[in-house]
Formats: sequence, C-alpha cells, structure tokens
Amino acid sequence: MSGLPATVPYRIAGRRVEVMEPLDLGGEGRETAEAVGFLRECQGLGLSVRWRATGSPAYDLGVLRHLPPPAELACSPSESARWRSGYTFGTLYHRRGPGFVTVLDRRQEGTAVRLTLDHPDLHATFLRLLTPTPLDALGTTEREAADLLAAERLVLVTGGWAVTLPPRVRQWPVPCTAI
Repeated sequence: MSGLPATVPYRIAGRRVEVMEPLDLGGEGRETAEAVGFLRECQGLGLSVRWRATGSPAYDLGVLRHLPPPAELACSPSESARWRSGYTFGTLYHRRGPGFVTVLDRRQEGTAVRLTLDHPDLHATFLRLLTPTPLDALGTTEREAADLLAAERLVLVTGGWAVTLPPRVRQWPVPCTAI
C-alpha cells in the first residue's frame, strides 16, 4: 500500500495490516523510531494493525497510547491491558496548513490540547521528524526544536533517534455523514 514505510515487514489485506515480526519498543534507537513511525502511518491511513511488541522501554509508554495497541507487550502485561482499554482512535493527530501545523492532543483523559506550530523552526523540525532521524543529523536549531517538541510529547526522542508522534489522519474509520 502506498504511504507505508518499507522499514517494517508486514502483510496487508484490505484495511488490515499484520506486522510479521515483533516491533522493538525498547528505545534503543533506529528500530524503535521506525516502529513508531510505521504505526503512526498505519493510523493516519485508517488501517487496522495487528502487531506484537518487544523490549523494555525506558520512556513513558503513555506517549504511544494514541497508536493501535499491541496484541502482546512482553515487558508489561498490565501496561498492555491499560493500553488496550484506554485506546481511542483520533486522540492525537495533526493537520497541516500553509506554514503551520495544528495538533490536537486528547491523550490525557479529560483534557483536549490544541497546539499550533507556526514558528518556522518548530514547523520544519516537526515535519522533518515524520521520517525517523538520528539526533546527530540535526543542526543546533533543529535539536533545540526537537527537545521542545519532545517536552510537549509530540516527538519521541530515544536511543539517539527522534520521530514525530501525531499522525496526519487521511482516512477516518467512520464516514463523516454517519456521525
């Protein structure tokens, strides 16, 4: 399917994606950033994903609860159950405009935060990190922007890599006329 990164082995049947190997959420670098980027893109395309997770993350897994939950999270079955029970499509996503990005974040229960990224450095870094990127490849200004975005929980920085978290939702699971 067009739009899915080729960094993760998967099979697709209709609107369902099955990831062939467990995805590493351990935060050790490239593999984690690519796994998160893959799941983000699946969600943005409105695809259902079946996947398993490996690794013991040193970061707060709550930053990923907007993504489809894993069928199995070996490091913490209780966290896996919490993820599954709390998951709702569309709790974090972004929309783009000319020179800005608007993010809606409802990951924290009972809150809804809308952020507009219109500063050129924040906007450019947010878009650049849609592709998982090593921190060493970022300039000083981009690194500062990545740190600010990570502080807002919009970018995952782990293992020397960074990746943008909010998907750009291109396909909602329910037609707008059905609401």
